[in-house]
Amino acid sequence: MAKIVAGIATSHVPAVGHAVDSGKTQDAYWKPMFDGYEFSKQWAKDNPADVAIIVYNDHASYFGMEIMPTFAIGIADSYAICDEGYGPRPVPVVEGAPELATHVAASLITDDFDMTVLNVLEVDHGLTVPMSLMYGTPDKWPTKVIPLPVNVVMNPQPSGERCLALGKAIKRAVEQFDGDLKVEVWGTGGMSHQIQGARAGLINLPWDIQFMDDLINQPEVLQYKPHLEYMIEAGSEGVELIMWLIMRGALGDQVNEVYRFNHVPASNTSVGHLILTPKED
Repeated sequence: MAKIVAGIATSHVPAVGHAVDSGKTQDAYWKPMFDGYEFSKQWAKDNPADVAIIVYNDHASYFGMEIMPTFAIGIADSYAICDEGYGPRPVPVVEGAPELATHVAASLITDDFDMTVLNVLEVDHGLTVPMSLMYGTPDKWPTKVIPLPVNVVMNPQPSGERCLALGKAIKRAVEQFDGDLKVEVWGTGGMSHQIQGARAGLINLPWDIQFMDDLINQPEVLQYKPHLEYMIEAGSEGVELIMWLIMRGALGDQVNEVYRFNHVPASNTSVGHLILTPKED
């Protein structure tokens, strides 16, 4: 039986990827943030996963205003790196897990989630930046990946309740897979930030910290948080945090907090990071 062994939450700031790719991680501006992921990189080496289901949002890089699925899942053998306007990031191709992905997709659709099933997909910084933060700059990524894009770009966006329920459905699907696999679920994006308008540069660290506390201890409360509150308190891009609820739902009722990190700012964003493991019954 496959088993979900951990949940990872992290921001996916595009400038973080540029800092990695251009060798600036030890510059004065970036070093405090990257130092906060040193524990995580070692933890990832000590606790290798076979597959990571990475929940992220495409930033109109592969998808666009013409097509933006609410929930999608990749079932391909591999995923190329998307050109976001400056050429693809110089990172390894992302290797897929088509057998598990196909099973999870079928299970989710049977559970009444209308997933868009992707046989072809290019992934952008929403997925590759978290991988760089957790794994550094390897020649080959150490885990296979199932990409799970979520629309947090265009209105209407899925509710927190729906996202938490999707995470629970992912847990059921993984545990029904006939294979001995260690699976992680990652929730990416956030935390508080706004990149345009009169409030550009908004950061609300106390709100972010409370969100992390609630995510760990009472996610059932967060599922009813309206999108308007995310916008008011965490900026116009803060709604990305509903993707963390998918990760949390996949871990079960109670979790262990392995590691927590916050850093402000990284390219006008409040960076948040969690490593959680399911608490055994």
